[in-house]
Formats: sequence, C-alpha cells, structure tokens
Amino acid sequence: MGKVVLVYPKRDGRVLGRVPGSPYTLMRLASLVPPTIPVEIWDENWADLPYHRLRPGDLVGITSMTNSIDRARQIGLRAREHGATIVVGGVHATLCPEDVAQWADVVNVGEAYRTWPQIVQDHFSGGARPFYHDDAWNSLEGVAPLTDHVIAQVQENHRYWTPYLEITRGCPRNCSFCTAIRVSGQKMRLRPIEEVIEEIQRRQIRRFFLTDDNFGLNFRLNPDYIVALFRALAKLPLTGWTAQAEQMVGKYPELLDLAREAHLDKFFIGFESVNPRNKRNLGGKARGLQDEYRQVIKTCHDHGIGVVGLFVFGFDEDTLETFEETWKFIRESELDSVSVTVLTPFPGTPQRAELEREGRLLDVPWSYYDTAHVTFIPKQMTVEELKQGYDWLCRKVYSPHRIIQRGLRTLSRYPLARRSRKLMVSFGTDLGYWRTYRYRYAS
Repeated sequence: MGKVVLVYPKRDGRVLGRVPGSPYTLMRLASLVPPTIPVEIWDENWADLPYHRLRPGDLVGITSMTNSIDRARQIGLRAREHGATIVVGGVHATLCPEDVAQWADVVNVGEAYRTWPQIVQDHFSGGARPFYHDDAWNSLEGVAPLTDHVIAQVQENHRYWTPYLEITRGCPRNCSFCTAIRVSGQKMRLRPIEEVIEEIQRRQIRRFFLTDDNFGLNFRLNPDYIVALFRALAKLPLTGWTAQAEQMVGKYPELLDLAREAHLDKFFIGFESVNPRNKRNLGGKARGLQDEYRQVIKTCHDHGIGVVGLFVFGFDEDTLETFEETWKFIRESELDSVSVTVLTPFPGTPQRAELEREGRLLDVPWSYYDTAHVTFIPKQMTVEELKQGYDWLCRKVYSPHRIIQRGLRTLSRYPLARRSRKLMVSFGTDLGYWRTYRYRYAS
C-alpha cells in the first residue's frame, strides 16, 4: 500500500529560522487518515519537497488559496511524474473547481471533513472520482481532532512562530469582495469549548492565531458561548492570542475585559475604508465613519486589547484622495499595526462577477491575487494610479520609523516584566504585512 502526502505550497518561507504560521488544515486532514495508512505533511515553507520519495500508488493532497494555485499546479505535475495521484482542495478549488480540474486528478469542493476520508478510501480501494463535494456545513462538534502522531510530526513549537487554531467558522456578513461565506457559509458554527481546550493542551501551544472568519461577531450573536470560552481560556498558561473581528466589539466592554483575562492580545478589525461612499460593499460591518473607528480603537485600548486596522483600496468610490485620507487617519489613530491591501476580485465573489460583466478584469496570473497586485481596472483611477497610490501609502505605513513607532507604543502598554515576551507580537504583525507588500516586487 502507498502513502498519503499532504502538501502546503511555499509562500512565506522561513523568517528568522521559523515559518510564520503552521499548516493547521493539513494537520486536521492528516488526522483523518486511517492509522493503517502512512501519512506525511510536507510544508514547502519549511523545506524543499522530497519528490524522490514518491512512488506509484501514493496519494498527494494539495491545499491552496488562489494566490498559490499556480505553484500548486507545478507541485502536482511534478508529483504525477513519480506516479502519484493528485487531489487538490482548499479555497481556490472550492471557488473555481473547473480551473483546478484541468490538471488535478481529483478536485475536492468544500470543507473536506466528510469527503477527504472517502477520497482516501476510494483511492486505496480502486480509484477516486474526479470530483467530491462537501457542502453540508457540518457541525464543528468532534470534527477532525488532531492525533498525537500528527502533532509530533509537525513540531509546531519548533518550526513555526504562530500555531493556528479554529474555534468558530462562518460569517453572516456578505461583503462583496470576501470569499468567507462562499467557503465557510453564512451560519456561525461553534466548536465545543471542551474540545478547544483539550486541543490547546495536547498541542502544548502557548500562543495562537485564530483562523475564524469573524470571531468578534460572536460578541453579539453568541455572547454566552464567548463568556464561557473566555473563562476557560483564562485558566490556561497562554502568553497571548489574536483573532479577526469587526468594530462592533467596542460595544461590549465587559466582554473585552474577559478577553483580556483570557490572554487575548489584539483584534484584527476590518475597518476596510475611510470613504463612507463605499459602505454598500462592506456587508454592514463598516460605514467609513472615522470618528466611530477612533472610538473603537480607544475602547479596545482602554480594556487592554490591541487593534490591527485592516484597509482595502480600489472600491468604485475610491480616488487618489482616499489614500491621503487613510494615511491621515492611520497616523492619528494610534493603531498598533496596519494592513493595507488592494481590492482583489476572487473567484465566486459578487465583486468579481460585477467586474466580469463590465469587462474590467485584467489578464494576469493567479499569483497576482495576493492583495498586493492590481488585477482589475478601477472606476475612478487608472490601473497605474491605483498601483502608485498603494505604493505611496505602503511606503508611508511600513517605513522603519513608523513600524518602530507603532511597535514601541504597543510594547509600552504591557507591564515592564512582560515586555521581553511581547516583542514579537508588538512588531511582528507590521513586519509580516510589509513582507506581503514586498511580494509585489518579487514576482
């Protein structure tokens, strides 16, 4: 019998000897492989892929987002030369299966927790079908618990700066440019708290980043769950964790206090735009009102929670002045870190459908869909003006002076005894976004 190999295409590589984030999805899928079948995880960010170890009969599964699907194709074709069968899943395969089917033997559409075990079984008992669809939006109770074998193989605490973790999935919002509801659904699903705590303890992780689409929205939708979760996390010896949210978390000061007790360091909040004319694209989570944004940041800071501000450029109402307005807001708002990205029309989104109808998509490779390249024709700017405006803002936001200024300001909010342990969390986010911006010049 052959083996199962799960592959994560290279993106970041190593930073100061470690990979930024762990291959969490592959860890969960590997844990679903029957113990009688050998399974390995190959993360190309950690090491070059040992193709020579592949044999006919092996099953190679590749997960990929849109920006890395071109690399996934190269990996798949190379693996097939060694006789392996190639199955591809992940965000891009779910949103654009016909694109992946041109070169993959098997395409998985959806979450894969139901279909992946069937693919493995079918492969080793005669052959898998070309397509599998997992679109049931299953409950997260008991879904793909990590096995001790997989945890030991990946060596998260040795190889990775930030282990990933999932607690909730889904987002009821419908932002025109976001893939979340197309991949995870609009119903918020919650993992049992005891399963979350057990996983953290067994993985022996002290810090993590939540991959949840919109964790903070649970402050409003599932407050009892959040209270119980925070109280359980507060009992663990964590050094910190971060999560994605929206500005409504600022309306729940009592939950922010519990979040701080639960060791939460900061929220990544999607402000998206300082231009109020863009609000129809923002799914109700932001309105472009800067005074409201400032109040959210202040409230989070008052309760010991840092804020990473997320901003997107290229909406139809954006002009060159939008970059200047955003820079003024960033400069004055005391954000702890900043993400500035270019609007990216991912497959399956209303934003892309509209641009296709209007003939505004550019003919560029999928690798440009990294939120740092321009992939469409803006409405009130030229392509070159959008590029130049984005570059101008990135040079301002990610200048060494500004990164140091924000990092030191964040660090100063921690007690003196804890500051040595908070260096990475204070400076690392800005440095990571700076690297994302720099990818544009590496391609």
